[in-house]
Amino acid sequence: MASKHRSGKNALELSFTHYFLVGMNVPNRWPGWLVMWLGLGAALAVGWLWRLVLDDFVTAVWVGAGQWLFLAADSAVLRALPGKEISFGPWKSQFVALAIPRLVVTAVIGLLAGWMGVGWALGLALFVQLLGTALLLWGTLIEPFRLSMTEVTVPTDRLPPDALPIRLLHISDIHVERLTRREEKLLQLAAAAQPDLIVITGDYVNLSYNRDAKTHAQVRQLLNQLSAPYGVYAVLGSPPVDLREMAAPIFDGLPIPLLREDWRQVELGDGRSLVILGMDCTHHIPDDAERLRRLAAAAPNGVPQVLLYHSPELMPQAAGHDLDLYLCGHTHGGQVRLPFIGPILISSQLGRQYVMGLYRDGRTHLYVSRGVGLEGLSAPRIRFMAPPEITLVSLVGKR
Repeated sequence: MASKHRSGKNALELSFTHYFLVGMNVPNRWPGWLVMWLGLGAALAVGWLWRLVLDDFVTAVWVGAGQWLFLAADSAVLRALPGKEISFGPWKSQFVALAIPRLVVTAVIGLLAGWMGVGWALGLALFVQLLGTALLLWGTLIEPFRLSMTEVTVPTDRLPPDALPIRLLHISDIHVERLTRREEKLLQLAAAAQPDLIVITGDYVNLSYNRDAKTHAQVRQLLNQLSAPYGVYAVLGSPPVDLREMAAPIFDGLPIPLLREDWRQVELGDGRSLVILGMDCTHHIPDDAERLRRLAAAAPNGVPQVLLYHSPELMPQAAGHDLDLYLCGHTHGGQVRLPFIGPILISSQLGRQYVMGLYRDGRTHLYVSRGVGLEGLSAPRIRFMAPPEITLVSLVGKR
């Protein structure tokens, strides 16, 4: 059961990232015409700022009109995405989230226009706005569908040195709104990988669709098509996303054990065996750390131990229990990353310590997946410099 703060909220719901997504989701309650009129007013206000700085009415009109055209183009792109079966998020909150940086950049350039000169300022503003449009098209139409399979090798002394590798296919953060060609590619990659077993670390639905019956039915349809010789194993994701009363029943009748605080020993033949430990993620670190302690104490430790837990937030504790492999997602690699800066937002309580990829602490190897899908609520359905992935992890004996 998810741990609650005395406010009644889950730990994740008290994070800055969650408050930001919820706050930015407010425009979805407004009529579309109001959102567009507010966009127009903001564009004209930016033009008026240029007027104050330059004392040039004509330039101000061009800036305001140009800014509005770029905002209107963003709106057209966002409105078209569901019809093209690309993404299905509410357009109004995404429009506002994208409009704010566009407006701020144009306003800052306007403040510097007197120093830069009108020509240079207009050229820079146009370049930045065109770049923003190009990034929007890349981030919505291309990168979210560049799903690939990352291959990682993890050594352990709990396998014989000459043993065949144990191949685990790790899938995380599917975040289904509606099934798209991304999920089709997921199934193709999973079949081509020919893993020994498949493990899934939660967030099956998008936060905007976490009570949608059709979404849950499509998740079930997707999961039912995953198979591996030694089974498919799963845990739930963040409580606000995988609502326990809604997400857990998805697995009813499926040949996929849902490990909520449990372990399974899997015998693969040829002297190979491993233990899978699975837990619900509440993001309340003290409670989850205690549950992990109990689970690790109960599970056999003479063979490789693999922890499935949605978030990387238990890495210090996992290393303290000498687990061999810890698989998680949750961060999406930041989902939107900037050169030299990295992720703009990270929802993990450990910040940037474990963002994406492979980490090691003692005998414990952690792999943080960038995940398959996209954040919900007001988050633009965009990826940039964080393409989706699944991961094929080969556990091998140390030589």
